[in-house]
Amino acid sequence: MQNRSVVILIVVLSCILVFGFFGVALIVSFGGGGGFDFRGFGPRVAVVELYGEIADSRDFVEQIKKWTEDDGVPAIVIDIDSPGGAVAPSQEMYDQVMKARQSGKIVIASTRSVCASGAYMVACAADKIVANPGTLTGSIGVILKFPTAQKLFDKLGIRWETVKSGELKDVGDWARPMTPEEERMLKAVIDDTYEQFVETVAEGRDRPKEEIYPLADGSVFTGRQAYNMGLIDTLGTFEDAVNIAGELAGIGPNPDIVKEKRKKPGVWDLLYGGLELVQRLNQFERSQPALMYLYQ
Repeated sequence: MQNRSVVILIVVLSCILVFGFFGVALIVSFGGGGGFDFRGFGPRVAVVELYGEIADSRDFVEQIKKWTEDDGVPAIVIDIDSPGGAVAPSQEMYDQVMKARQSGKIVIASTRSVCASGAYMVACAADKIVANPGTLTGSIGVILKFPTAQKLFDKLGIRWETVKSGELKDVGDWARPMTPEEERMLKAVIDDTYEQFVETVAEGRDRPKEEIYPLADGSVFTGRQAYNMGLIDTLGTFEDAVNIAGELAGIGPNPDIVKEKRKKPGVWDLLYGGLELVQRLNQFERSQPALMYLYQ
């Protein structure tokens, strides 16, 4: 009877240990931001998505930081389908990817339908860029535009009265055309931002600036054209990019992958999204000129 009790006790303790082990594994598999990721127990490749127009860098930067600090992730694949976007967020993304590489991570950029302008800048921070033959890429350049509606306001009898501290303070005013002085000032800003773009591409592609200038007139190229010009490293699919990442990281082809899963939006997320929309509408109403690394 005593032996039987000992056996039962051993079985119960074994079950507790087994369930405890899998419980801990399940908890560990929950990633930051509320997403769920089953990551396995060996080295794996992290995937970070860059989809749509670039307006904010925070989520992307946080994900790159997270995987950079994860010892179980020797490689990161950036999955890109984006026409680019705002200048500063694009630069912040590029800088964070470079920091990941400097920490010893392998970073591969995989491009889908579009990887243009600011998105191409981000891709240039990777160890290698993998593009589909039909991917639209390139569009190295800067754009800044804003509307003017003087004729419409004249018809409606609407006028703006402006008091300003300097002649260039209200550049971008809807109620009047741009002056030659404003155009010269904005062109100087565009030229400097363009130089920053060319310098970044030259650094990322390890090529002299003189070789980038002929390709940096805003033109877009197919993936195959970009490959022949040296703007990407190889033609292939997302799966090819993951395999390349695994091989360069020393874990072989067909590696396990892990990525953040997006949370289903809750009430607070919807409220925050509504506030963000209001802010964007206010910005549009003020018609502030915005520098963009954007393919349109």
